[in-house]
Amino acid sequence: MDYQAVIEEVAAHARPYAGQGQVADYIPALERVSADRFGIAVADIDGKVYGAGDWEVPFSVQSISKTFSLALVMAQGHSSHSGDDEIWRRVGREPSGTPFNSLVQLEAENGIPRNPFINAGALVVTDRLLTLTGDASTALLHFLREESGNPDLAFDQAVADSEADHGDRNAALAHFMASFGNLENPVPSVIEHYFWQCSIEMSCRDLAVAGGFLARHGLRADGSRLLEAREAKRINAVMLTCGTYDAAGEFAYRVGLPAKSGVGGGIVAVVPGRCTLCVWSPGLDARGNSVAGAAALDHFTTLTGWSVF
Repeated sequence: MDYQAVIEEVAAHARPYAGQGQVADYIPALERVSADRFGIAVADIDGKVYGAGDWEVPFSVQSISKTFSLALVMAQGHSSHSGDDEIWRRVGREPSGTPFNSLVQLEAENGIPRNPFINAGALVVTDRLLTLTGDASTALLHFLREESGNPDLAFDQAVADSEADHGDRNAALAHFMASFGNLENPVPSVIEHYFWQCSIEMSCRDLAVAGGFLARHGLRADGSRLLEAREAKRINAVMLTCGTYDAAGEFAYRVGLPAKSGVGGGIVAVVPGRCTLCVWSPGLDARGNSVAGAAALDHFTTLTGWSVF
């Protein structure tokens, strides 16, 4: 596979879509990012990276961080001897069919979020990581620095502050779950760590490399094992069914890969056994997914014939 040639063809196909959609204007710090940016990177399972466009420009990872937080919770479960089943007693694995910040299902389902990739579910995962590590956001940042090979990764103070200033819905979700006994730590601490995690800035290159353990069936960049193969399989499965908000069915239909999107305009996708991709373009569709990013991944799987189907 000539990755570079494929990536350049994909970029040429997707670039006209850049600028379509709307940036995430409900987070003021994200509203200032130009919608017409576009980047794409691919990291193969040996760590070789190929890119095109704005693939080395850092952006706010937002909900993409949820995949890595979940992986850390499952990995930490080994060392604490609690196993990965602990988190699945508190979070479901089903698509939500509702917006990522919806309160509706929590009432009917006794404070158990439908999956770990909607905001309510991610707050529970953050809460669990906080219990396991004592500092959820720093644990995540250190892990991402190690896996990406980029020691300069950092939180974006302006984004974190912006989210905190406009985080009433997330606070409501957390308080509601706490009322059902589904949080172990104080609500303000959980929310603070959640916002810091979402504020991390990474490039397409950083994210493609950092997500490589999902393509390597749980093996980290240094060859050590983060997750058992069955656990990596399970994370990929939940990414496929729940990773692109309430558009996961349409995304699976178009792209056919496990993926996790964020309202910063990034999407990380996994081809198990082959490579990990990251695309970035800030213009979002009505479901919160990058318009140009989805078009790029659609074209990538069409060109290569690589999907999980």
